[in-house]
Amino acid sequence: MDQFILNWIFIGASFALYIGIAVWARAGSTSEFYAAGRGVHPVVNGMATGADWMSAASFISMAGLIAFTGYDNSTFLMGWTGGYVLLALMLAPYLRKFGKFTVSEFIGDRFYSPTARMVAVICLIVASTTYVIGQMTGVGVAFGRFLEVDNTTGLLIGAVVVFAYAVFGGMKGVTYTQVAQYCVLIVAYTIPAIFISFQLTGNPIPALGLFGDHAASGEPLLQKLDQIVSELGFNEYTAHHADTLNMVLFTLSLMIGTAGLPHVIMRFFTVPTVSSARWSAGWTLVFIALLYLTAPAVGAMARLNISEMMWPNGSSGEPVSVEMMESEAQYDWMATWQKTGLLNWEDKNGDGKIAYFNDKNAEKVAEMEAAGWGSENELVKFNRDILVLANPEIANLPSWVIALVAAGGLAAALSTAAGLLLAISSAVSHDLLKGQLTPNMTEKGELMSARIAMAVAIVIATYLGLNPPGFAAQTVALAFGLAAASIFPALMMGIFSTRINNSGAVAGMIAGITVTLVYIFLHKGWFFVPGTNSFSDADPLLGTIKSTSFGAVGAAINFIVAYVVSGMTKATPKEIVELVESVRVPRGAGAAAADH
Repeated sequence: MDQFILNWIFIGASFALYIGIAVWARAGSTSEFYAAGRGVHPVVNGMATGADWMSAASFISMAGLIAFTGYDNSTFLMGWTGGYVLLALMLAPYLRKFGKFTVSEFIGDRFYSPTARMVAVICLIVASTTYVIGQMTGVGVAFGRFLEVDNTTGLLIGAVVVFAYAVFGGMKGVTYTQVAQYCVLIVAYTIPAIFISFQLTGNPIPALGLFGDHAASGEPLLQKLDQIVSELGFNEYTAHHADTLNMVLFTLSLMIGTAGLPHVIMRFFTVPTVSSARWSAGWTLVFIALLYLTAPAVGAMARLNISEMMWPNGSSGEPVSVEMMESEAQYDWMATWQKTGLLNWEDKNGDGKIAYFNDKNAEKVAEMEAAGWGSENELVKFNRDILVLANPEIANLPSWVIALVAAGGLAAALSTAAGLLLAISSAVSHDLLKGQLTPNMTEKGELMSARIAMAVAIVIATYLGLNPPGFAAQTVALAFGLAAASIFPALMMGIFSTRINNSGAVAGMIAGITVTLVYIFLHKGWFFVPGTNSFSDADPLLGTIKSTSFGAVGAAINFIVAYVVSGMTKATPKEIVELVESVRVPRGAGAAAADH
């Protein structure tokens, strides 16, 4: 069967499944829209949280970033996984025991301040909107290749599907849809990895194959990879070559940003008891581990495959010829991806070869010039977000596997997008409208406003997804930094410190997110320069600290400002102190906790 038709069948069938589930589980009340009626089983919630958590950044982009950087980009694995553990142990059970629908509502009640609730809403919307841009970017990449449509059309199709099952289903519909999406994405991710691991190492378990021997050469696979990328002028794959300060700060930003992301925290409000929240956290970690233990192998093996395809006779031989690329089936995937604009090559010196090497390496440039292959890298574009989606084609796997990966990539992006949009709409309808502006709103009116807010959020997210500020994982990293600098400190201090009062919490959140936003804009060069028609390209303000690493600094500023301001203002009221202490008491698990 034609690959294009097969892609449509797999993607269409998965979309029909998601929409069908949403219709079956349509929310009929605000409790079902915000928290799925608090009746989700821990295993089901764990699977749904895994899908909510493993976004386009995890499925589509992370392995590509690891593949082209190597060891240093293991920060994504360490930060995201470590952050989830932090969330599961230190936040989720306590927030569930508090018994509210949204993160902003917890902050407003804990800090006895409508202002604190509104500041939390703003921080939530800023972080979640930035995050959802990365998901829409992933949707565009996947659709652009597999349905052979342009990026804009792909985003519009994805937006319509999310609208169909998220706007009507709410948290109840999204929960059961995400269970289906987890099944699709994990199967789609692991099957190609198993095939490729077996091809390269003879071991069908990718995580073990990564540390096994390369079947063709008999050398350890990572040693073989280090050798070939070094010979092409790149840094050794397993070496640490970035500055340690940024690596530490970036990992920390991802960790505490993870623990502060509202769309994941909201999932723990859907279970019936505190005990269930703890169990669902454990199950989620199991489901996440299935993909995260596989991703390093996917990245390494794909990098090795690409390098060997571009230098079929080894780096001491000749690069691939244009004739081979046009005539041999193993290069068909490159021509297909070239049509999307995400991959391109050019025979710049007309020698009939496509020389792939690091053109920033003086020694390799001289070697290429001496061989007559030119001084510039002729693989002129390779968007890292395409790697996982192209992996089955690179390894020449069956057509049905390619179609399955297409459905999996879209499932990952759409599941997280739905969770984020639900968090945004809940903040607008429940915290802003019902909580502040129109407190007498009926339940029916609140449910309608939540759906309208989500529809508007989808439109905005789709528009912003057309012009993202980086690769999917890089855009998501900015969102984690914003959550780290604003929401995480407020949650931690709200649970574990009775000294922090309303003034301190508000001042800390404002300071954290403002400083982080300003730093990101300065580092990215997004500030408009008066009197010119361009944006400035300012250097980092603090040495070499990158915008994606600044969230940890913003969080520290948040903590410091909150404690200083709290120390200068009135102490926390006695009833709030008693409330905080009751939330932390390790009792109420099981049936008794259902009342909290």
